[in-house]
Amino acid sequence: MAEITVTFEDGAAERLPAGITAAEAMRRHAGRDGGRARLERAVAARVEADGSTVVDLTRPLLRDCRVAPVAVETPEGLEVIRHSTAHLMAQAVKRLFPETQITIGPVIENGFYYDFKRPGGFASEDLPRIEETMRAIVAEDLPVRREEVARGEAVRRFREMGEHYKVEIIEGIPDDVVSLYHQGEFVDLCRGPHVPSTGRIPAFRLTSLAGAYWRGDARNEQLQRIYGTAWASEQDLEAYLKRLEEAKQRDHRRLGQVLDLYSLHPIAPGSPFFHAKGAVVYNTLVQYIRSLYARYGYTEVITPLIYKTELWKTSGHYDAFHDDMFLMTIEDEEYGVKPMNCPGHCYLFATRKHSYRDLPVRYADFSRLHRFEPSGTLAGLVRVRSMAQDDAHIYCAPEQLDGELERFVAMTREVYAAFGFDRVEVTLQTRPEKFLGRLELWEAAEAALRRALERAGYAVTVLEGQGAFYGPKIGFDFRDVLERSWTLATVQIDCAMPERFGLRYVTAEGTEATPVMLHRAVLGSLERFIAILLEHTAGRLPLWLAPVQVRVLPVSEKAAAYATRVADACRAAGLRAEADLRNEKLGYKVREAQVEKVPAVAVVGEREAAAGTVAPRTEGAAQPAVPLDAFVAATVAEACVPGGEP
Repeated sequence: MAEITVTFEDGAAERLPAGITAAEAMRRHAGRDGGRARLERAVAARVEADGSTVVDLTRPLLRDCRVAPVAVETPEGLEVIRHSTAHLMAQAVKRLFPETQITIGPVIENGFYYDFKRPGGFASEDLPRIEETMRAIVAEDLPVRREEVARGEAVRRFREMGEHYKVEIIEGIPDDVVSLYHQGEFVDLCRGPHVPSTGRIPAFRLTSLAGAYWRGDARNEQLQRIYGTAWASEQDLEAYLKRLEEAKQRDHRRLGQVLDLYSLHPIAPGSPFFHAKGAVVYNTLVQYIRSLYARYGYTEVITPLIYKTELWKTSGHYDAFHDDMFLMTIEDEEYGVKPMNCPGHCYLFATRKHSYRDLPVRYADFSRLHRFEPSGTLAGLVRVRSMAQDDAHIYCAPEQLDGELERFVAMTREVYAAFGFDRVEVTLQTRPEKFLGRLELWEAAEAALRRALERAGYAVTVLEGQGAFYGPKIGFDFRDVLERSWTLATVQIDCAMPERFGLRYVTAEGTEATPVMLHRAVLGSLERFIAILLEHTAGRLPLWLAPVQVRVLPVSEKAAAYATRVADACRAAGLRAEADLRNEKLGYKVREAQVEKVPAVAVVGEREAAAGTVAPRTEGAAQPAVPLDAFVAATVAEACVPGGEP
């Protein structure tokens, strides 16, 4: 019998029969070195031969390789658990509702979903029944078996089962052979890997129902999506569900209503109405970024909202992005509402001749942008159709590139410090499979971005193939208090547009050259940033950003006049202040100020009026009275916009 060399994670190597499963190979080795406890926690195996792959424990080993167990609590193990739980849920649905057709069930962050087509649809009351059936299947401990079959045979089988969505998926697969996974009576198309048996799925919960479209296209049939979560233990599951409940309380959609910041209306789907208080937050953010632009050498411009689509055909966006644009025909010509600023900025740069002495040119633009997001994907301020970005594009000479990237990193760090964002991870996203521009430009751009991160002292996490179609990208990912990761600041080096638009500048030698173009944003979409900030702070915005910074509460009508004078003094000092003169009890007013997250509350009565003092409230608790002037001065100091004036 042929043998192969299997190397284990402790470095030991053994000669074993070819075709031995990963689990059996590790079991033989574990029996000799006492590693059985680690193997028992494994739900898959990592096999390294030509590259590294996570596979089923039952996968046969056919050539020399390295093998290590994948424990359930590792990121890779959790992905296996969640993928297997998606199959478990689909099996439970088919048991309960045999007429249902199954489509796809991928892993997502912290969980999974599966899309179904069921006559009559699901109701929230169905989820406990499905979950109960899932637990019964776990108790059955059904073996999970992988089978590889010819594509035509897989089509035949699923067609006989009446699963026409699966048939459509398989017919679109270019491979001659596909893999199926069996557990009991259930079979599904999947690449795997999966747990060895249903009894190895430790802890899960179904969380919600939502609508979805087949293949994510609103022109296709509407499906129903069931979301769930799965974890390595019941303790981990309970901790996650607790975080989920906290997230509901912090949901920016709820806080937006409570704090009277914005609203959404079916008359303008995905286009928020910012109320007076929300406009204060929005405009203060813009003011803050503008103060940085003055120091970092940006010139603010205003560009058109509607262009002939010729612009995006030149930039290359039309082919890649036109389905996401609002298009119209005017006088027999096609126009589009702009979804991004960069092509317009290229046109603006080209309107005049530039010398090397003019560079770098840094255009900043807060224009409104509009993107057609399907109605089913719209979500508060996080996913909208109308937005603005702290968007900027830099045109520089190649020798200025490293300096511009250094300035971008410095500005990003300053902004993050202003908001207390201290948990940041940085990624380098490289050339995708389909891209525009010359290969040598891409390689030089990726090298420049890597240098910038190394100089700044960041650990470089490379996301292969995830750059934009026109250039590689650095992304700054902020992790919030709920352990969610959000990409905020980004910078990209454009490898296509400068040449496609014929952008030129005159060098010191008198020749013409193509400038380097950078796309950059620090906050990203202002709407999305406000949503993230609201959820991270639970609505307790920093004093400098709060729409109402001071609220003055008179104890009785006799102190109303003094309360008004206190509010006037605060406003005169530049604070956003108001006096609550309603005929309500003080306790009610204090509680309402807390609910509305007003950061500075001052209580005044006849005694304070006589002494010229105020009694501050911190988190609802009374503090000793202080002179009015001292209260105003302290609040003004705290309300100073970072790096600027109050």
